[in-house]
Amino acid sequence: MAIIAVGSVAYDSLKTPFGERERVLGGSATHFSMGASLFTKVNLVGVVGKDFREEDIELLRNRGVNLEGLVQKEGKTFFWKGEYRENLNEAITHDTQLNVFAEFDPVIPESYMDSNILFLGNIHPELQLKVINQVENKVKFIAADTMNLWINTTPEQLKEVIKRVNLIFVNDGEARLLTGEKIVVKAAKKILDMGPDFVCIKRGEYGASLFSKNDTALLPAFPVEKVIDPTGAGDTFAAGFLGYVDKYGNFSFDTFREGLKVGTVLSSFQIEDFSVDRMRTLTLTEVENRLNLFRKFIR
Repeated sequence: MAIIAVGSVAYDSLKTPFGERERVLGGSATHFSMGASLFTKVNLVGVVGKDFREEDIELLRNRGVNLEGLVQKEGKTFFWKGEYRENLNEAITHDTQLNVFAEFDPVIPESYMDSNILFLGNIHPELQLKVINQVENKVKFIAADTMNLWINTTPEQLKEVIKRVNLIFVNDGEARLLTGEKIVVKAAKKILDMGPDFVCIKRGEYGASLFSKNDTALLPAFPVEKVIDPTGAGDTFAAGFLGYVDKYGNFSFDTFREGLKVGTVLSSFQIEDFSVDRMRTLTLTEVENRLNLFRKFIR
């Protein structure tokens, strides 16, 4: 069992009320891979520049992430500079340099084709569709993330992606923007009408919800006392969710409900430090202990 993770591998410069970091490891595929590799094998697809540090390659390899699909090109790695102020749910972007990511052309290696699940990070819908075309009849389950930019600029392509995936991840603001509905439950129903089997709506400190045509699961967030850097929390949530599902190989709603809990708990660790620093040392035992505590909270 394995998951293909397609998305950005980047360097981030971050500032929050709790400190600053320069050119630390980031990107949707990175955060997803660091989290999901606790549960299952991850096959990464991405692009980096010649400035990508060997120590970062080794970090991913040491987590068991397959890097056959990580292409290194002449030029610099995708770079994002951002800041969080009092509202840690809102990132303020100061600089975005696409660099080699501007010409990202994802090709799925043949050795990845025995994977169970495909996760598409919030890259351009055109690229998401290109990947779907490569693996649609090979993998058992396709999940995708997106963001406001694509809802505003490429809505028709995005709707085609949503039509062709099994699960779409959106936050509550994206769900409202995509559907024009102010009430999240109504927004979820409208998204389901676009074609996916499941819609997962992330609500930050208020938890997450999972919807299908016949079932609904609603969970609060894990009550954390330490929030340092929320960057990558959404990708880490997806990593816990899909990592758990792939580990058990069952695509039932009951399994997804448990995956929702695992994603919630895993993302609660991610925000405790900058970049992937908490994921570097996190153990499955720590996750299981917090998961048991979370289950007690929500009884």
